[in-house]
Amino acid sequence: MASEVVVRPGEGQLHALKRVVGFWGLLFVSLGSIIGSGWLLGALGAAQTAGPASIISWLLAAVLLVVLALIHADLGAAYPVAGGTARYPHYAFGALAGFTAGWAGYLQAVTIAPIEVEGSITYLASAPWASGIKMVNPDSTLTPIGLLIAVLSLALFTVINLLGAKWLSDSNIILVIWKTAVPVLTIVVLIILTFHPGNFSQGAGGFAPNGIHGIFAALPLGVVFALQGFEQAAQMAGEARNPKKDVARAIIIAMFVGAAIYILLEVAFIGALNPGDIAHDWKNPVGAGSFGPYYELAIAAGAGWLATVLLIDAVISPAGTGLVYVGTSARISYALGEDDALPGSLTKVSKRGVPFGSILLSFVVGMIALLPFPSWQSLVGLVTDATAIMYAFAPVSLGALVRQHSGRDHPYRVPWPSILTPFGFVAANLIIYWSGFEAIWKLLTAILLGRIIFEIALRRSKSLQQRRDIDWRAASWIWPWLIGILVIGLLGRYGTGSLNVLPEWIDILFVVVFSLIMFYYAVSLAMKPDDIAAAVEEDEFEFGSIDLPLTPKVTGTSNTSDKG
Repeated sequence: MASEVVVRPGEGQLHALKRVVGFWGLLFVSLGSIIGSGWLLGALGAAQTAGPASIISWLLAAVLLVVLALIHADLGAAYPVAGGTARYPHYAFGALAGFTAGWAGYLQAVTIAPIEVEGSITYLASAPWASGIKMVNPDSTLTPIGLLIAVLSLALFTVINLLGAKWLSDSNIILVIWKTAVPVLTIVVLIILTFHPGNFSQGAGGFAPNGIHGIFAALPLGVVFALQGFEQAAQMAGEARNPKKDVARAIIIAMFVGAAIYILLEVAFIGALNPGDIAHDWKNPVGAGSFGPYYELAIAAGAGWLATVLLIDAVISPAGTGLVYVGTSARISYALGEDDALPGSLTKVSKRGVPFGSILLSFVVGMIALLPFPSWQSLVGLVTDATAIMYAFAPVSLGALVRQHSGRDHPYRVPWPSILTPFGFVAANLIIYWSGFEAIWKLLTAILLGRIIFEIALRRSKSLQQRRDIDWRAASWIWPWLIGILVIGLLGRYGTGSLNVLPEWIDILFVVVFSLIMFYYAVSLAMKPDDIAAAVEEDEFEFGSIDLPLTPKVTGTSNTSDKG
């Protein structure tokens, strides 16, 4: 079938990616990434931190991420390539920016599969018959049996991904239908059987026991992590049959459906709590040592059948998300390999049209991630930060590309771009800040390690040195931005290690003002229109079969750039 062949292979490749994924496949890839272990465990962490006001945390996160989703929808439809989150900054600011965004994206994507497995094991350990798969202390390592289950799960995700993109999307559709039905069923059952409206105002501390600080602090403790994943349709746009039409729709619908489900889940969770368990504090709203919150609530409500369904879902929901993220991390490393920033072996495509080297690498890194970060919560904070940094590159990239690559066809355009594009960058930076100083410095250390890898690749590759998209000036805003947000985090009020120097709300103002300054500064440094067009045309073999213009009209403001 002609529609299956998407791209001609790049130099040295034996096969090409195939455009075999339709709208429903893209929609369920994004929705399946949003609904994973976050729905099983996110409500508990949010309630412990913010009490009933955790509902505002979910609403706030939904607003911030919806804006970022609209921006990704615009970029994904205009530039439908594999590993889009690494490619958009590359087109706008050059190879160095593309690698930095791609590296942050890879760090979060490659660790989400083991997080989902860990979340599943944590939830199952709530049942007496499964307690042997995890140590008594929830922050301790997996038992040998638990570790074996985790490795076998990652191996299964890898095999399905190796079978091809259509296998991935088709199997994921079946999983997502289940994954969506179970939380909706849980909402309905808990509201009908056990709902206490007084829990929203009569518990310890009233509606907001920890004030506005608790609302913001809840965001990186599973709320943002649960809602992320909408960008997966953009990551797989290089394998979409009709990306101009389907990518944007899939991202937007998945984001709104996921946000609605999570907000209603938090309402049902708080309403179903025993008022006596929250009369004095919110530390253990479903009982000390419990890590399967909805399971415990179902048992307390006398719905044993629902508790059984939830244990089954504790396997299926995280498994579906882990399955998708093995593929996502592979597409990002594939994109970085295409940009010569990682070894070319990661771009090798199998007869089934998948980057098999990148998929195998994801499996290996995923197994390693299980060892130093054994608990679900210990991984979530760092991944949330990495995701926010990856997301932050999208608004500045869109702003730069609209300005400097104005001839490009945008089948979907973000509404009110002059407002929502800078707002998206502010939103991503607020999420980074709320993650806390400790998470920020750890992640920046990992990004610095990636920069060293890039420099080594640059020194060893003559072709990379000679490329016109190595634009040091265009990427010169990145480290001032990252160091600036690190300093604000140090002076701020969130996470371990912060100095609490900035007063409440003043810290938010600092983040907003700094973000806006960096946004407009970054956009002003974008590559010249000719260089952007050349960078896009290097990937023209991925656009050629979908009737997108390959050589846009060169317009916009030029700037002087220093070439490496």
